[in-house]
Amino acid sequence: MTIKRVNVKKNERGLLLRNGDFERVLQPGTHWLLSGLDRLQVELVAIGAPAFVHPLTDYLLAKEPAVVEAEFVRVELNATQVGLRSENGVLVELLPPETRRLYWKGLVDVQLEVIDLASTPELSPALTARLLQTQLRPRSITGLAGVLQVVVPEHGAGILWVDGKIERLLGAGSFAFWKFNRSVNVELVDLRLQSVEVTGQEILTRDKVALRLNLSATWRYSDVLSAYKALAKPAEHLYRELQLGLRAAVGTRSLDELLENKSVIDEVVTAQVKDKLAALGLELTSVGVKDIVLPGEMKTILAQVVEAGKAAEANVIRRREETAATRSLLNTAKVMEDNPVALRLKELETLERVAERIDKISVFGGLDQVLNGLVKLR
Repeated sequence: MTIKRVNVKKNERGLLLRNGDFERVLQPGTHWLLSGLDRLQVELVAIGAPAFVHPLTDYLLAKEPAVVEAEFVRVELNATQVGLRSENGVLVELLPPETRRLYWKGLVDVQLEVIDLASTPELSPALTARLLQTQLRPRSITGLAGVLQVVVPEHGAGILWVDGKIERLLGAGSFAFWKFNRSVNVELVDLRLQSVEVTGQEILTRDKVALRLNLSATWRYSDVLSAYKALAKPAEHLYRELQLGLRAAVGTRSLDELLENKSVIDEVVTAQVKDKLAALGLELTSVGVKDIVLPGEMKTILAQVVEAGKAAEANVIRRREETAATRSLLNTAKVMEDNPVALRLKELETLERVAERIDKISVFGGLDQVLNGLVKLR
């Protein structure tokens, strides 16, 4: 017969095994154990970390309810329950469904809050705010992978998908959803005015001229849920509709019609696309052609046409001015023919202009002979 002495510290517990089988939990202090013919073994376990991770866990849960009630906080969750484990009032872990664990009582005050998942996948606003606040702590929460946290900005919205179906539309704010037992996803959507560029579109006009056009449009969501229920990717559908509208506007008109009135493209595209998109929850606010690029040879031809047109306009203006000048001279001649004084004044005016251009004038025969006599210029 053997007597064995065992010391258990205040931050420890002892698991007494007799012949390999669990017998009892030893509390802090000194213990004298009488072995007799049996083989005694004491396993000391630190309880600073309250989780009891041991091969005896399932045995204790099944066969030792009194020991579990006295020494442990018992956690047994079913398939539709989630546990919130706190230590000394601080949330430290999210326990998934079907969790079976034991936590030591003693040094750390362990509390467990059980939440039923069957009613709704969304966490309460208070718990959502609590999870956001705990992210700023030095010690993070274990098990956050089981929660989907989403922050929807003020200018946006969130589409909540649960098991592949659209559940509802989320407004601005913070949200959290349990990912256990279901597939949960939130797709963020920008509700502000957005722009789309349809560039490099090669289109033949009605008279078989190849044009390259760049189109710019602005749009927004008018009904987000309708758009995503009807379309897999609303933005890509909008782009394709603008492409088709642009081809319809250009392909049914000649090059001259397009160059004379570029806004006709905007009007046709808007008329063809706007109503279709409105029925799908998309609002087209504006459409505009940024530029039209002509082929190289067509640019040369149009330049020649413009040059010829401008030359013709210049010729017409020149002829008009010559006609006006001739008519003015004719009127002046008629006035001088009937009025000798006017003729004399014209002669003096001519003499004045001539005198301004020469350095020296020699006059023979008097001033009366200036125009009719001999004028010698040196």
